[in-house]
Amino acid sequence: MSRRALRRLRGEQRGQEEPGLGELGFELGCDGPPPAAASRGRRGPARTGVSNRFELITAEESEDEPPSREERVDTWLSAQDGAEGNSKRTATEEAEGDRQRDGEEAEQPDQTAMLSNKPRKKKKKRKTRKTSAGETLEDNDLEDIDSLLEKIEDTSGLWQQTQSGIIADSRPLLYVEHRPRQRQRQYIRSTWLTVPKNTWPRYGKTGITMQLVDTRRGVQYFTFEHHREYQQVQFKFLDAVESMDPNNIVLLLQMNPYHVDSLLQLSDVCRMQEDQEMARDLIERALYSMESAFHPVFSLTSGTCRLDYRRPENRAFFLALFKHLMFLEKRGCPRTALEFCKLILSLDPENDPLCVLLMIDFLSLRAREYTFLIRMFQEWESHRNLSQLPNFAFSVPLAYFFLSQQEERSELELSQAREKAARLIQLALVMFPSVLMPLLDHCSVQPDARVTNHSFFRLNAQISQPPALNQLTCLYVGRTHSLWKDPAVMAWLETNVHEVLCMVDAQDPLVEESEHKRKMRYQSAPRNIYRHIILSEMKEATAALPLEVTSQPVMGFDPLPPLDSIVSYTRPERTTHPSNESTLSLFFRSLLPNFNLQEDLRPDGDEEAGAGQDLNQGVNRLMAAMRDMLANIQFQEPPRDDNPEGDGDWD
Repeated sequence: MSRRALRRLRGEQRGQEEPGLGELGFELGCDGPPPAAASRGRRGPARTGVSNRFELITAEESEDEPPSREERVDTWLSAQDGAEGNSKRTATEEAEGDRQRDGEEAEQPDQTAMLSNKPRKKKKKRKTRKTSAGETLEDNDLEDIDSLLEKIEDTSGLWQQTQSGIIADSRPLLYVEHRPRQRQRQYIRSTWLTVPKNTWPRYGKTGITMQLVDTRRGVQYFTFEHHREYQQVQFKFLDAVESMDPNNIVLLLQMNPYHVDSLLQLSDVCRMQEDQEMARDLIERALYSMESAFHPVFSLTSGTCRLDYRRPENRAFFLALFKHLMFLEKRGCPRTALEFCKLILSLDPENDPLCVLLMIDFLSLRAREYTFLIRMFQEWESHRNLSQLPNFAFSVPLAYFFLSQQEERSELELSQAREKAARLIQLALVMFPSVLMPLLDHCSVQPDARVTNHSFFRLNAQISQPPALNQLTCLYVGRTHSLWKDPAVMAWLETNVHEVLCMVDAQDPLVEESEHKRKMRYQSAPRNIYRHIILSEMKEATAALPLEVTSQPVMGFDPLPPLDSIVSYTRPERTTHPSNESTLSLFFRSLLPNFNLQEDLRPDGDEEAGAGQDLNQGVNRLMAAMRDMLANIQFQEPPRDDNPEGDGDWD
């Protein structure tokens, strides 16, 4: 027997003295637990209380060999898993941790096999790959580099304690959280936004690429580009849209199954026909098509990659993300919807072309991400004036109130949250008094006589406010009224409403100042707010849109395009008919599409000199066309049924 096996038999390591009986796991009548065994393997916990010491002889590790690089990484990751917790959430799935817990349980070492009397079988060595430096990396390690970086990032002190007692995240505000997917089949492209389905057409080159335009102050600016083949498909799509026939879009998709604008437009058609499953599937296919064209350094999660909405090629990605977000929220996945909302905002946070700031508060409350909403309000209030938006003015104090109801927090934290919630909700009611009565009406709550009879919250508050503010309040009430139906929330709101009435009766200067702000601001809403209201399809807010917005056609693939669009290629001119045609000419055109009475008008503008000649030529062409039409008319006899038993002639 070798000395190594003898040492394992005795339960000692190299350089140690001979162990006592207690170290071998035998009880000698002592009350306390036996001390830990001196022998500890390179992997796994210390083997204490082993019933059969002879199983250690067949262990596969060699005590004389130093641990390999892979073993050191595995040991470090296993030590860090305990500190990781459940803070990671996915931006692509709403699995809520079930699969993650199953995966963690599968990765734990088999303790039963270690304590059994049967010797362990020697594991097969996995294939390794040589790198340029001579190091060996396993195939699994090469594929899971992103996962390894995530674990390192999570354990590097990303959370810090603030003065208010709320745990704050030190990562960028718009950092998008995600979880690595399970390994997919090799022939399916790995994606983050959607999971490719077997029912989808086979993906090929679509003609969409992404280019890196510029890098400034750590922020990278990208843009999508359309190749010539894709531009031709885009022109056909515009023709199909102008035909007002969805079947033409279907035919176009049969030839080009990953044309993004066709997928977006047909998704709207399916949704209006109440085919939600097909509408969602088309949006996911559009996201898959655009994600497959990403630049190698384009990151969905860093929050430092930008796309310019003024470029028509980039708008489809914004719209596909927004429509997918809406489907996720309706399916009861607010946590994932919030991450998509953060992603849209990170693509252009300064301009916010789809104005997702009007809904990010609602998704944060739905997902119970109260600290994120409070952090966003604290960091952006100074330069974005978020308190001047009704949704932030009311949602932030509601987030503080929900925090004050969490029993796991200390009494100091709960007290601070209650004070901030009361102060902010009173400011919101003073600034936007027109929100209260519609909110109570949607919640089926009847206010008391003092509130009903007071002029501050009556109908006059809604009528006297500017139209733009009316659109914002209608949007907020229609979207978030379900969050206020909780009896505890209503009791808290009632208390603060009476406090505001006391301020109004006491003629607090804040009341007059807020009224002056309402009259000076909110005169006209920017174009991105109109675009958001149209995409959200909230009937309360849509009814409040101005006539100049509702009177123009709105296309689902590009609603209200920016007035300062950056056009990289233009649609070729089509043969158009003159707009000053007479009624007679239009009538004959309906019969003869190729007829044009004014075809021979002179391009130099000298129409008066040859008006009579042109008229005669037009009449002659008309008569010739009529003769051709009459000559080509053929009358066919109606089909006769052969009836051998019946008479051929009538009496």
